[in-house]
Amino acid sequence: MSRFDLPFLRFLGTLPLPSVAATMLVSAALIAAPMAEAASKSSKSAKKTEKVVKVQKSSAKSSKSTKSAKAGSVSKRSTVAKTGSRKVIVSKNGKRKVILVQRQAAPVRAAYTPPSRPSLGEALGLRDTDDALSLRSSVALVMDQNTNEVLFQKNAAAVLPIASITKLMTALVVMDARLPMDEVLTITEEDRDTEKHSSSRLRFGTQLTRQELMLLALMSSENRAASALGRHYPGGLPAFVQAMNRKARELGMNDSHFVDSSGLSSSNVSSALDLARLVKAAYRNPTIRAFSTQTEHEVNVLGRTQHYVSTNRLVRGGNWDIGLQKTGFISEAGRCLVMQARVGGRDVVMVFLDSSGNLTRFADANRVRDWLEHSPPSAPNRFPSTPNLTQGPANSPHYVLTSQQARGI
Repeated sequence: MSRFDLPFLRFLGTLPLPSVAATMLVSAALIAAPMAEAASKSSKSAKKTEKVVKVQKSSAKSSKSTKSAKAGSVSKRSTVAKTGSRKVIVSKNGKRKVILVQRQAAPVRAAYTPPSRPSLGEALGLRDTDDALSLRSSVALVMDQNTNEVLFQKNAAAVLPIASITKLMTALVVMDARLPMDEVLTITEEDRDTEKHSSSRLRFGTQLTRQELMLLALMSSENRAASALGRHYPGGLPAFVQAMNRKARELGMNDSHFVDSSGLSSSNVSSALDLARLVKAAYRNPTIRAFSTQTEHEVNVLGRTQHYVSTNRLVRGGNWDIGLQKTGFISEAGRCLVMQARVGGRDVVMVFLDSSGNLTRFADANRVRDWLEHSPPSAPNRFPSTPNLTQGPANSPHYVLTSQQARGI
């Protein structure tokens, strides 16, 4: 026995027996309490862990069941879709039952593509006409402005729709009437295009001066601007159209006819020979010259600034000396272009009608300019006074309809 045990035993011996037992029980309780608490905590954490595991397992099972259910529903839907059936709930003897009913096959609708309408020149076979410059325009005329010498022609007397080339005659009639150019005119529903249903940036209610409207009509080929110019003529649009045709007779344009001020109607017809006269007459007016060759302009449309540019890429390009120009297009006329320009030290008038593409009329003009600069013609022809048919005999493939026949479109 160690020397440390003797005092302890002596201490116990002095205590009564019940006290010793109580002391030992208290000590045991004190020792057991922390252990029980630790055991309780461990059991609680174990239970929590078990619960988490159960929750994870149950969630995994539910997700699997959900996926399988979705897959089943998708499978059912795809099966129904493949079989072309649909589910119908019927009631029989008080019981509800789901059955599959075969669907009728949906009708197959083919996409409708409207046929492209050929131009009148194409319908007449004018695009098959060969020429020395291989132009893509059905009709072409190049004339010396000062001497009236015809330097080049191709179906020059063919009478065809001229689209917005009409606006040159509109400008001539407005200027001849000497109407105030600063008068404010209003765009209304009457200026809506009911012929081709084309759009316009000039909204109804727009107020612009007559000068601005004529600028937009010549530079940007604005149809509502040209319509408003005709409507605000003394006597209205009918009187304006009469003045257009009267002016055509004065200029010797015997194969030309006009029905509106914008050129949207295919009944506005002329020939290249007649349009050369129109270009020469319009060129004598400095206002028409300036407006038709302006590259861009801004106007105020109902409080908003609208920017307009020339429809002629040769004017915008800047490498041509152009004194007057006008472009035009409707499906019946094809792409059209008339110009006065100085080429190789000579003032010439160029007319191109019924071109097959958007850029080919400009390419034809460049081809003519290159030809004039490098190979001037040696034996030009005089400008005929009253042309009726193109060059060549009536039985040749180049024969075209006269103006009276062509107007019946």
